Amino acid sequence: MKNPLRDEAAAFQVVLATLGGAVLVVVAAWLSTWLGVAVFLALVGVALWAIRGGLRHRPAQTHVVRDDGPTRRILVVANETVGGEELFALLDRKAAGMREDVLLVCPALNSRVRTWTSDEDGARARAQARLEASLARLAEAGVTARGEIGDGDPLQALEDALREFPADEIVLSTHPPGRSHWLEQGVVEQARLRYDVPITHVVVDLGATP
Repeated sequence: MKNPLRDEAAAFQVVLATLGGAVLVVVAAWLSTWLGVAVFLALVGVALWAIRGGLRHRPAQTHVVRDDGPTRRILVVANETVGGEELFALLDRKAAGMREDVLLVCPALNSRVRTWTSDEDGARARAQARLEASLARLAEAGVTARGEIGDGDPLQALEDALREFPADEIVLSTHPPGRSHWLEQGVVEQARLRYDVPITHVVVDLGATP
């Protein structure tokens, strides 16, 4: 089961905050019932704001150690858009006239309920099928690529891949604005803040592809 808390320190902070909030509600309710209700609602609002990213701070930028060899390493993170024309066209242009090594990571996106119950087999199977089809198509286009299934969290999948694959460039593929959960979650912006590697964002509109 995937723990939503980063570590034991974070869990301890949550426990302290919960106890402190409970004490505030009890004291306020002792003074006045309506005051207790108001304090409770205010604390709920603060908790929802924090969960949605209100307490998110800018992470320290991570330096990715790369070699200066003749091969350009391109790390691609994409899920449903992994078979999009725009992504294939971009990779074909970047691989033209150079020796490339492309790693295609397909996060196993899953519902929250299935993730919490460790039911990830279906998500991984769907991601594997998309990944294999995309790798076959890239091979037909003459692009040397390999692939792997990544964590359901795209940023975690990116971090895991960079440990073994020090990329010269990162490509993030998403649906268009309004239909992309990754864009709503600020995945592209967070990746650019976190890593000192050129990051290209490609938008794939599967609805416009014949």
